[in-house]
Amino acid sequence: MTDTEITDVKGRRVWDSRGRPTVEVEVTLAPGVKGRAIAPAGASTGTGEAVDLRDGGDTFGGYDVTRAVGSVNKDIRDCLIGMDADAQWAIDKAMIECDGTPNKARLGGNAIVATSMAVLHARAAAEKLPLWRYLAAGNPVRMPLPEIQIFGGGAHAARRVDIQDFMVMAPAAASFAEALDWTAEIYRAAGLFMKQTGRLQGVADEGGFWPAFKTNEEALDALVHAIEDAGFKPGTDVGISLDVAASEFGSRDNYQLTLDDRKLDTSGMLDLLAGWLRDYPILSIEDPVAEDDTEGFIAFTAQHGKICQVIGDDFFVTNAGRVRASIDAHSANAVLIKLNQAGSVTEAKEALRVASEAGYGTIVSARSGETEDLTIAHLAVGWNAGQLKVGSFARSERMAKWNECLRIEEEMGSSAAFAGRSALPFT
Repeated sequence: MTDTEITDVKGRRVWDSRGRPTVEVEVTLAPGVKGRAIAPAGASTGTGEAVDLRDGGDTFGGYDVTRAVGSVNKDIRDCLIGMDADAQWAIDKAMIECDGTPNKARLGGNAIVATSMAVLHARAAAEKLPLWRYLAAGNPVRMPLPEIQIFGGGAHAARRVDIQDFMVMAPAAASFAEALDWTAEIYRAAGLFMKQTGRLQGVADEGGFWPAFKTNEEALDALVHAIEDAGFKPGTDVGISLDVAASEFGSRDNYQLTLDDRKLDTSGMLDLLAGWLRDYPILSIEDPVAEDDTEGFIAFTAQHGKICQVIGDDFFVTNAGRVRASIDAHSANAVLIKLNQAGSVTEAKEALRVASEAGYGTIVSARSGETEDLTIAHLAVGWNAGQLKVGSFARSERMAKWNECLRIEEEMGSSAAFAGRSALPFT
């Protein structure tokens, strides 16, 4: 028996940031070393994502996970006992083969991804290393440029506005810590502005202010106002990042902007976004058109990819094959990396590797249904992703990850490097 042999796998039901059940897994190695991780859950999901296994029925609105926990404690445990945690790819492959479906629907993507992350944590613990350092394996890494939500929208705010995330990025900051300092001032300024204008109505799923606006452009104006009120120059010190999440309100040639009471074809949608790029200091746009609108992605990237990061989320669903196809077609220049979207650590890492080698921007991302799990903070650093998207600058499930990055930067000391503007694929 080696020190990295898996001796036990245990699943349990815990709770996410929406008060919904989710899966936590604890993996034990031969010397008694343990690793633990929790599966997140998304609200805005792509059709190609790994599927969470939920119980259905009336209990907890159908969101209970006793079946997924059962998968961990029976099928997955039986599959992994005796395997070597040093071979993450073999462990993930074994779970995928045990599941036997194309979208992890039998055992549950939530069960598989939580186990996959727990194995990774256990392996790092066996080396007595923080996870980021274990992942870096001695290679130089950078602290990521954070994308931080100021106003929530779309599926995260009862579709009060069409656009899902209105975020800020601070590429001119000198460090990760300074980027958070700047964001804290902008978030505070946005809250004061909302209060002064009678719009302060609480926060959305990810901690951004509830979007009490009459148009999508009002939200953009308010964001610029907050950046300026905080003492920064829009477009120079701080830029805007949007997650359009277009699949949530349309498909190819059929986009319904409810807030603006407008129906657009693909050309009209591209014109709308082009106008926003012209009028606002936008550095990054995620899912500008729907996941089935490949031609729209290609056209948007051709027109704006040299001045804007064009991210695929639902378009890629953290799938290396889809990223390869995009590279050939020039349909984006950045990819969002979500572990539970892919369903395992190995698959997510492969999507990031393919994108990075092509010069794409890579952004490790949280989900709207999050937990206190810190895995993605370590992945963003250890995998040298360059960017991290967690949500807003509020709510403990978000702040836990930002704060963990501060600890990592401090641990790096004088060797800490901040990705900043270099993380963007068009600079």
